[in-house]
Amino acid sequence: MQAIRRMLMVCGAAIVLGLGLGPSSGCGQPRPLARPLIGMSSVYEPSSSGSEQIRVPFAYIRAVENNGGVPVVLPTVDGEETIDRYVAELDGLILIGGADIPPDVYGQQPHPTVEVVPNQRFAFERRLVERWWRTRKPLLGVCLGMQLVNVVRGGTLIQDIPSQVGAEIAHRRPGGVYHTVRLETGSTLAWRLGAPEVTVLSNHHQAVDRLGRGLRIAARSADGVIEAMERTDGAFGLFVQWHPESMDDLEHRDAIYGALVRACIGPRLGAIRP
Repeated sequence: MQAIRRMLMVCGAAIVLGLGLGPSSGCGQPRPLARPLIGMSSVYEPSSSGSEQIRVPFAYIRAVENNGGVPVVLPTVDGEETIDRYVAELDGLILIGGADIPPDVYGQQPHPTVEVVPNQRFAFERRLVERWWRTRKPLLGVCLGMQLVNVVRGGTLIQDIPSQVGAEIAHRRPGGVYHTVRLETGSTLAWRLGAPEVTVLSNHHQAVDRLGRGLRIAARSADGVIEAMERTDGAFGLFVQWHPESMDDLEHRDAIYGALVRACIGPRLGAIRP
């Protein structure tokens, strides 16, 4: 009886301490906590012959996998129940890059340079973001993903940086272009990257104009273009105009994608995130 009591006390101590360990058989060696499931949106390619496809640049998948997450590519489905299941089952979400958001969604006429994403993708991601935001689960938006969140939250976009802002800084070239961004003092992003200024890989001709609800600026380029945003309510929501997943600087990539993965694990352990 005394041996049984001692075993129960040990097991109970492990539970009370919140060690973040997975289930085990009895009170033996616990299994490690499962790696978080990280969903990511996909590029939808329509076809008149019915052979539609989706694709995701592998750099996103590698960035998640190398930082301890399990990447899950999300097809651009119509079904409400499927979207609800995504929101319920996934631990984190990444909105990847792509073409342009339809300007009529934020009350503007299209600039001649605009090339909109297929409605199949836009309609899916808008519904996904609306539901995901309410859960307060970790969210990372990259390039188009940042712009999409801003529009869903009621913000607007600069439709063409070269003609509406200027060509002082090149934000888009085939294969991307590097430039520097200044991080906002006191932003969570500045804390994560550990520097007031960083060099980033950029490939976009649009940018955030008026901020949406619940968002704050986290970085700008020298020409004033908003390069990063964060949620203001304490939930993990990070949105960048550049492509950290494709950068040669793996430390920079991992600071961003690793932060997402850790934010997904944190709530399971009862951790308080900065």
